[in-house]
Amino acid sequence: MEELVVKVDGREYKVFVEETEEGKILVHCGSDVYEVETKKDAETSAIDRLQKRQKISEGATEITAPLPGIIYEIKAKEGARVKQGQSLFILMAMKMENEVTAPKDGVLKDVKVKKNDNVNRGDVLAIIE
Repeated sequence: MEELVVKVDGREYKVFVEETEEGKILVHCGSDVYEVETKKDAETSAIDRLQKRQKISEGATEITAPLPGIIYEIKAKEGARVKQGQSLFILMAMKMENEVTAPKDGVLKDVKVKKNDNVNRGDVLAIIE
């Protein structure tokens, strides 16, 4: 286990970092333990999400939450024509804003969340047709 000092919002915290046999990274801060997603995990997860979206159907694609958090901002309204890569939602997680973008061109249908909703990883936020 490696000891580190991290600074968050101007406050310093002593944390201990360990890698499990399964390759997971755990960060111990006081009595709390956090599982950290590495860049490689995030890339693999993004590929899995893209493959899942492609399996739904050619006409409709689910937009899902990439991680648990709070819907901080909805940037496109239901019925809006959107372009691939266009920002649709801002998800606040661990005091960081995470942008959720359109995976393809289409029309935003069935927005299932509203501002300040709590979502879990994988929850459907909207459908694009």
